[in-house]
Amino acid sequence: MSKPRVLIVEDEPGIADTLQYALATDGFEPHWVATGAAALQRQREAPADLVILDVGLPDLNGFEVFRRLREGSDVPVVFLTARADEIDRVVGLELGADDYVAKPFSPRELVARLRVILRRSARAPAPAPAQPFVVDEGRRQIRFYGRVLELSRYEYGLLKTLVERPGHVYSREVLLDKVWDERSESLDRTVDAHVKTLRAKLKAVAPQLEPIRTHRGSGYALAEDLPPSL
Repeated sequence: MSKPRVLIVEDEPGIADTLQYALATDGFEPHWVATGAAALQRQREAPADLVILDVGLPDLNGFEVFRRLREGSDVPVVFLTARADEIDRVVGLELGADDYVAKPFSPRELVARLRVILRRSARAPAPAPAQPFVVDEGRRQIRFYGRVLELSRYEYGLLKTLVERPGHVYSREVLLDKVWDERSESLDRTVDAHVKTLRAKLKAVAPQLEPIRTHRGSGYALAEDLPPSL
């Protein structure tokens, strides 16, 4: 049985050496890089089963590295930080990290936590088939081909409504009723304006596609013929 591969992203050699020794002696296969850029490249070329990620890296913020890692993978991530501030813990966990450890830490305890996370990941159901849009209602996020879209409140509600029923044509009246709180304060052109900004954001991810289709005199619908992946 192959050893679990763990990528250590840590710019302090002393801490990295301690982690590598603890992991290697406990049945893991550790690999160390000192920068966020190196971590992203390493994960693309030889994906690890789990990533230990320092928040304070010399080139990229650890939270930004995490976001980029998660754009194309659900690899479990444990944050390390020299700061025990509650705000760091909150930010790390809200981003979707699997755990958060403040320095100094017990290597033994960290290894035990990693085993729990890997067992939990192994029990997780197989990922669903690839699809262009993934809605995360808990975080109020929508991913388009793996990339999180930066959406306003109404853009999120509008796109979520379209994604829920691909091919279904929604009139502007229906979209206003479903998405906007105060129907009386909104006009049909409000929907058109938000569709325009949504199209620009989708185009930035997939310039060759037209996910939102206009049905003249009827309204808007999400295309049913989008490829599952780019």
